[in-house]
Amino acid sequence: MQNVHHMNLHEYQGKELLEGYGVAIQKGILVTSVEEAETAYQKLKEDTSTEFAVVKAQIHAGGRGKGGGVKLAKSESELKQYSDNILGMMLKTPQTPGGMEGTGKLVRKILIAEDVYAPDFDACKEYYISILTDREKQRNVIIYSTEGGMDIEAVAEKTPQLVHKEYVDPTQGLLSFQTRKIAFNLGLSGKAFKEMTKFVAALYRAFVGSDATLFEINPCLKTGDDRILAVDCKVSLDDNALYRHKDLEAMRDIDEEDPTDVEAKNFGLNYVNLDGNVGCMVNGAGLAMATMDIIKLSGGEPANFLDVGGTADADRVEKAFRIILKDPKVKAILINIFGGIVRCDRVANGVVQAYKNIGDINIPIIVRLQGTNADLAKKIIDESGLSVRSAIELKEAAEIVSEVLSE
Repeated sequence: MQNVHHMNLHEYQGKELLEGYGVAIQKGILVTSVEEAETAYQKLKEDTSTEFAVVKAQIHAGGRGKGGGVKLAKSESELKQYSDNILGMMLKTPQTPGGMEGTGKLVRKILIAEDVYAPDFDACKEYYISILTDREKQRNVIIYSTEGGMDIEAVAEKTPQLVHKEYVDPTQGLLSFQTRKIAFNLGLSGKAFKEMTKFVAALYRAFVGSDATLFEINPCLKTGDDRILAVDCKVSLDDNALYRHKDLEAMRDIDEEDPTDVEAKNFGLNYVNLDGNVGCMVNGAGLAMATMDIIKLSGGEPANFLDVGGTADADRVEKAFRIILKDPKVKAILINIFGGIVRCDRVANGVVQAYKNIGDINIPIIVRLQGTNADLAKKIIDESGLSVRSAIELKEAAEIVSEVLSE
């Protein structure tokens, strides 16, 4: 199921957010051309003690290094070469659509970042830290491990004892004994211990302050001189809280999101794409959930959740139709509208109009309208001459669904 309730940030945006809360980060400069990359490289070289820099593709997917989207450049000519290769590439990672076999994602921008492992690579150590909400326990949880830079799922499977959890009561916040416990469990002492407690405290403040649903810092690095930095970060924000964060909402990257989801959002439709074969168009979230259950009971699988809202006029019905029809897996569409505020005859006219405007719809459409002017609505559909089946009872609609699926 696609995640419509979260807005993901790019690495460069996540780092900007973290830095605003006092979290130490690997510095970097965002660029969109090879020329800009060279300028960024010169600037980083002045600020750091190394000729090395890292070129990082900025897409919404993990595992970028596996597909060649992260490269360490050891000279200006290497930097030019890597920037040129990565910009404009279709980057395939285990997390892009279709995985390593899929089409990948177009890289439109890259981050030129400082090499924080220099000068003493061997004295560096990578850790893993993430924060998310554990709904069952009604607590936020900090998950951390000494095995940074690795795929945490693999670590949890092979060596679960190396993955620690610290639960935080949201009413009390993160307490200082907890940050010390985390630094201690990571095996730190001296300056690095102090730095880690500061890092975790600032990270937690950022998590709560930005209404995030997930922070993942992998790797979190202890440098040769015992500083603690976020070298990479994955940030997901709660869509429902974005009205409180206009600055963060401005970070939304439409290019990285599913075009159908974006279109539905622009139309003001509540849409979630699922894997099934029966498209649903319903007014009201509760009825939409019940409709999905009915589809399952009748032997189908819901292809989507779509709540057209209370104002289901002809225009909205047509837009909703178009969005459902974009999914090639849809073998039938069930429209289930309860006319309280909205009159059923208007919806019926909308269905007929949409059908005529869209033209060649060659999948069965079952319409069940109940409530205000339902009989009038049924008459409009039955007399339209279109191959739309109308039903009065939900059970009847479900029976027609199973009938058309078995044809």
